[in-house]
Amino acid sequence: MASLLSSVLLVAVAYSGYCEEKVFLQRAGKEFNSRQYRSVLTVNNGEKFGNWTWPEICPDNFFAVGFSVRVESKQHGGDDTALNGIRLICSQDESRSFLYYIESHTGYFGEWSHPQYCPSGVLTSFQIRVEPHRGLLGDDTAVNNIKFRCSSNPMLEAAGMDWGEYGFWSENCTNGGICGIETKMEDYQWGLDDSTLNDVRLFCCDKHQ
Repeated sequence: MASLLSSVLLVAVAYSGYCEEKVFLQRAGKEFNSRQYRSVLTVNNGEKFGNWTWPEICPDNFFAVGFSVRVESKQHGGDDTALNGIRLICSQDESRSFLYYIESHTGYFGEWSHPQYCPSGVLTSFQIRVEPHRGLLGDDTAVNNIKFRCSSNPMLEAAGMDWGEYGFWSENCTNGGICGIETKMEDYQWGLDDSTLNDVRLFCCDKHQ
């Protein structure tokens, strides 16, 4: 409940001065996973640790218009994990007065950032920044950051960490937008090297004619 309340407050802050209507934010979870999607967007630079978890999809006619990330700051000699989670914010129309969020499985470290939104339109493609495997004695962080493109052309970059390099962009959603997410997560390592988020794939849905 505290997490949901904080999310509502974050969105309210993000919308101050943008929309006079009250904004209501609700977790969609797996409730709308029966929604039909057209394609799955992937990138080729994800890391190898962990397993694919469960997908979460926006309600029918809703599309991702913004996002927030969970990031652990630099640990200064401790175990760094960098990007731990990605939360997509789903809206049905440009008023954005009623929102759902989806996130699949997230890591356990760090704080959620303030949401970023497309000025108009929806999210259509993504790119991740990944630090390659550091070897037996190295500190693996895997996914460090993410960028999104909006259908209205702006590019949005999360406030993640800067280890590693960005790979290629995913394919682009056409005639619709991003509507779902699934994450590849390494389980908690109980005092050993945690890398948490290793890869992500996003779902693309068509707009109804």
